[in-house]
Amino acid sequence: MVTRAATRSVRDWIMDSRQWERFRPRSGDIVIGTAPKCGTTWTQRIVSLLVFQSADPVPLHGTSPWIDCRFQMPPDVMFPMLEGQSHRRFVKSHLPFDALPLYDEVRYIHVARDGRDACMSLHNHYNGFTQTMLARFDEIGANDEMIRAPFPRPEKVAHDFWRNWIRPGTYAAHADWFFDTEKSYWAERGRENVLLVHYNDMKADLDGEMKRIAKFLNIDVPADKWPALVETARFETMKAQGPALLPGIEMAFNGGHETFLYRGTNERWRGVLNDDDLALYEERSAAALPPGLKAWLAEGRRKAGDPRTMAD
Repeated sequence: MVTRAATRSVRDWIMDSRQWERFRPRSGDIVIGTAPKCGTTWTQRIVSLLVFQSADPVPLHGTSPWIDCRFQMPPDVMFPMLEGQSHRRFVKSHLPFDALPLYDEVRYIHVARDGRDACMSLHNHYNGFTQTMLARFDEIGANDEMIRAPFPRPEKVAHDFWRNWIRPGTYAAHADWFFDTEKSYWAERGRENVLLVHYNDMKADLDGEMKRIAKFLNIDVPADKWPALVETARFETMKAQGPALLPGIEMAFNGGHETFLYRGTNERWRGVLNDDDLALYEERSAAALPPGLKAWLAEGRRKAGDPRTMAD
């Protein structure tokens, strides 16, 4: 039974929240919800390792579908496939939390990242799209009465991309979208079935964060299997397994998995953003975010504190 229905609808070239209307939850389902380029695929891989308890690579797009995506898998294919899954299901979303239905029997994992890091990763991501993918976005936009426009082409230079990202309304995943998504999950952080995870903490202590996720999901892993699962979840191992994890990704990205799983590092904005850019980010984030959320986004749980116990 739905605990809270979605309170708004979201549609752009990439996502359509209406597709969640066909989702029928099972007790124990897992939703991995993030703003773009904050560790979604990494977390999907971690959850797959915990669910299957095997280091063997599994195709993520088929095993863990992106429910709100408008271009990967038609809903008439995706939902029957999802209904046919016999393992514990785990799905993906890039929507703000209030654009999703909330169910008590479903577990929600939100992964966050410093906005400057997310923007630098998004620059690489958007500039990696193939012409085929861009044409598909344009087609979606042309056929949607709420859009009626081609997909915005990203700037090639990272600094130019940043300047447009930080301005309101420039991209499908611009700064306002990022802040809005983070606020929507932060507001629900006290719920028992919601876990907030930070990219910085995953980088600093992958073993510890995987244990937090496993505990949240009530998954026990035999001690003799655990080291191999952690090693397989490391970014370098994921990239090596990229062709098996992301089959067909070359249709969407020039360079295939090498572009999609790019570097997995933070602070690439250093040397790209100048003092005025950094001051603008501080100004925008301070205006958009409560102080506790702003501190947690910048530093993560290990430095800023546990979101469950932090004040706004």
